[in-house]
Amino acid sequence: MVEKTDPASLSSSSAPQDRRSRKRLATRRSISQVADRLFRERGFENVTVDEIAAAADVGRMTVFNHFPRKEDMFFDRDEEGREALRGALLNRAPGIAPVEALRLLAHQLVQEQRPYVQFSALSQPFVETIERSETLKARARAIRSELEHEVATAMAKGVGRPPTDPDAFLAASLLLAGWSVAFVEGHRTFRKTQDSGKATALFLTIIDKATVGIQAALADTPYASSS
Repeated sequence: MVEKTDPASLSSSSAPQDRRSRKRLATRRSISQVADRLFRERGFENVTVDEIAAAADVGRMTVFNHFPRKEDMFFDRDEEGREALRGALLNRAPGIAPVEALRLLAHQLVQEQRPYVQFSALSQPFVETIERSETLKARARAIRSELEHEVATAMAKGVGRPPTDPDAFLAASLLLAGWSVAFVEGHRTFRKTQDSGKATALFLTIIDKATVGIQAALADTPYASSS
């Protein structure tokens, strides 16, 4: 939770720091937006970091200061998604098991219209850019693997088990598999029907079905049961 601060209590150095933070964030967003446009227009492999820097009117090192890898400019919402998963697991309401918490998160993200769970004409270029790039597909697979580890660790921590608990890793692997299928089928359905409502409904249906299966598989663990 972010605490509010009385402006009168701020030191003289706080305002410049805030300005620096805002400027840094604005620069990052500008680079990301420029890179995204170029990737979609020309394909990920056909765009260089130097071209992105020139189009964003910044130096090459400025780009790398914000994005260590070119792929990071494309998956610029990766950390936002990770934080949502961690938050749902570590801040879940009493009586809500971890597996159910992530099912509820999926419904919440759709309700909030988060861009990474939208199935529309706006999201299709993002998916198509990944499909045309072996580098981006490899990074997407790596992100999923990283997410499995983070989810497993957060789940274990949330129920007081060791971070290496095999049940936590089984749960995380099954959960990420379910979410992956839901994403793929949601985008595939929109591409075929051009119906965002139908695609979103299918996404949530798959999440719900996967949750039922995972709860059955892990019924004797605290990940699927709040008792």
